[in-house]
Amino acid sequence: MLERPASQGLSRLRKRPAGFSPVLNSVRMSVTPPEASLPTEPGPAGTWSWQVTTSDLDMHARSQPGWRLHYEQLSPGRFSGLVHHVMLPGMRLVLERCNVAVRQTGFFPEGHHGFAMALEAEAPAIFNGQRVDRDAIMLGRHGSLDLCTPAPHALIAVVVDGALLAPLWQHLYGKPPSAWMELQLVVPARPALAQSLRELHLRALAMATERLAARGLADDNDVIARQLRDGLLIEWLEALPDSVDSSALPTALARKRLVDRACELMLQHTGEPLSMLEVCRLVGASRRKLNYCFQEALGTSPVKYLRAVRMNGARRELRSRATSVHDAASRWGFWHLGQFSRDYKQQFGELPSATLRAAQGAADAKAAPDPMPPGRDFAH
Repeated sequence: MLERPASQGLSRLRKRPAGFSPVLNSVRMSVTPPEASLPTEPGPAGTWSWQVTTSDLDMHARSQPGWRLHYEQLSPGRFSGLVHHVMLPGMRLVLERCNVAVRQTGFFPEGHHGFAMALEAEAPAIFNGQRVDRDAIMLGRHGSLDLCTPAPHALIAVVVDGALLAPLWQHLYGKPPSAWMELQLVVPARPALAQSLRELHLRALAMATERLAARGLADDNDVIARQLRDGLLIEWLEALPDSVDSSALPTALARKRLVDRACELMLQHTGEPLSMLEVCRLVGASRRKLNYCFQEALGTSPVKYLRAVRMNGARRELRSRATSVHDAASRWGFWHLGQFSRDYKQQFGELPSATLRAAQGAADAKAAPDPMPPGRDFAH
């Protein structure tokens, strides 16, 4: 059992300004932005705001500036998502929504810590093999990220530069950050603080977005930006429990390692998928044990997960280099085209032929010459 001294955090965010609504009311872009239009990752003191609604899972991943993320769609439905990030000096505020169940993998930035919590969830999520109830907080230092969220799901998060977090922790609690802060861990929020933290986070996100839109945080040394950042970060830290029991973590990580090994093997044979008996033999586990570990680590069975990953792979094939539905399907081990088309439509809300036509149309439009000669404007 690891502990920290108790402290009481104060934030001016708790005082709601007259006439201020915590509902996010900034402009939302319903576009599929090219990679070049994303804000570049600034230095630790930079400030920016980025908000986009997405209809494609891969674009959803790429719409999170400076992060390397990969998503797999695990439940049926046409994807719809929202990404809203605000960068303050040394800390990024996050709001993310997905209408389908997904597995999100990637990496935290070097030298940073992340804190996240469900904003809306109809079922528990799973973070690095650990169950995440509605009022639990996910902790993560720089390194790998593995998060499975149910359908639908929304989360809030902050990602903090360690150079900002360490001195603040020392100031609040009179010692360096606790040892459990270096783990990828799920902890319960302190009683009665989870909902107030959600409200404060949305309020801070809205305030920062509005000020940035009005160029009110343009100065990297802006006092309001730092006060907003520090106030919200203190509230996240104060929501953490006074003591943390990490004794169950090694067991959860052992299950996850088995699952990761099985996934690696399955993805090496997508064209001719391995049977579950072959996977079990190669990882040295019974079918019952493998199924249990998948349910605990990913919230689904090995068979269902492999099918979803292959479907996602075929969709990416159709959107990139495939010349026919048969080409994409066969590359991912789907040999019965009629059944593949029916399953594909159930999973993604459209036929594979529609995905291919859209991708080919986009490629043709990109390759078409500009009808307006350089330097000409029809208005003049």
